[in-house]
Amino acid sequence: MAETPGDAVPAAQRGSWSSFLKAIASMSGDLSSMTAPPFILSPVSLTEFPAYWCEHPELFAAIADQKNEEDRAIAVLKWFVSTLKGQYTSRNESMGSEKKPLNPALGELFYGQWPNKNGRGQTDLLVEQVSHHPPITAYVIHNKTKGIKLVGHNAQKTSFSSGSIIVKQIGHAILTVELPSGGTAKYLVTLPKLRIDGVWYGSPYIELSETSYIISQSHFCTIEYKGKGYFTGKSHSFKATLSPTPGHGGASKEHTIEGTWHTTSKYASGPRSGQGFHDVTGPKEEVTAIGGNADGTMGPFETRELWKYVAKGIREGDFETASKEKSKIENEQRQRRKDEVAAGTSWKLTHFEHIDSDPLYEQFGKVGKITPQTDDAYVFKENWPPVPSPNP
Repeated sequence: MAETPGDAVPAAQRGSWSSFLKAIASMSGDLSSMTAPPFILSPVSLTEFPAYWCEHPELFAAIADQKNEEDRAIAVLKWFVSTLKGQYTSRNESMGSEKKPLNPALGELFYGQWPNKNGRGQTDLLVEQVSHHPPITAYVIHNKTKGIKLVGHNAQKTSFSSGSIIVKQIGHAILTVELPSGGTAKYLVTLPKLRIDGVWYGSPYIELSETSYIISQSHFCTIEYKGKGYFTGKSHSFKATLSPTPGHGGASKEHTIEGTWHTTSKYASGPRSGQGFHDVTGPKEEVTAIGGNADGTMGPFETRELWKYVAKGIREGDFETASKEKSKIENEQRQRRKDEVAAGTSWKLTHFEHIDSDPLYEQFGKVGKITPQTDDAYVFKENWPPVPSPNP
């Protein structure tokens, strides 16, 4: 029997859910500022989401171990595809449906770490909410032992179309790998578009769509995403084509990989045709949250400290308390912005500086014919140097 609207919605929340559906269906602008009913909120702030980039820290570290450009480009692609399950389906699996993350406060911080294991080195994570309107999150993932660093920023522009919420992810990341020769290899990583289905039934889930890119001086990779259609296709399907960058010499061959990004994939054509490519059906490695203060404690703007009572209410199903605590934080932030305007000051970022355009994005974006050709960025100030593991 077909589901009816609200089948997955708690009885006490059906009124607010119906109102929410009517609001998003009638709104023509960006939906990101809308207040969702408490039962569909995640107990986790969007500030923690960059941790999903490194749930397989061994794959991140392995990029630096490759001996040539082709193997390194393949390792980058394998790492990237392996991040997608955590980013886009893990909450659906653990919470029963996709949940709306808490909208971070300006200046909100998250510090995390994956410890050294099997000689891969310690990997550190730093995240800062660098803008509230629009919401933009900047992040750094750094393995100093291996000499590999990811710096990026992400924002979302949301709209409603044909019963689904469409999320255009704005931003990009630059992956830098230190080479034994003393130089570096850099990779531009762009982000896929999201389609959130199942909204009508109160049981949302994410599907990826369109195309994202990984571009370097030596290789160009397109990743096409396809979801399950009304009659055909598999959910979370993708096809990646990796080939030498036009005009770049060398003996590298073209590789095509196909499969489902939340389970497994294999080489579909090229010199390794038929071989397995990625497999994320096994365990992942959660980040360990660490305090950013010198004594290891968390400051008031660190995400788990800032949202702790909201998160507690959501996890315990006490939505009244969660809503009350959330409103308290939001009102404090509004007052802070008003005070800044009155004083003629603005919020000072802790770890990043804004730049109007990223030269590497401009250079590599032309290769991929990415539009728009200009994307702003946030430069890491290099002012958070965690101590690497003593036994790398």
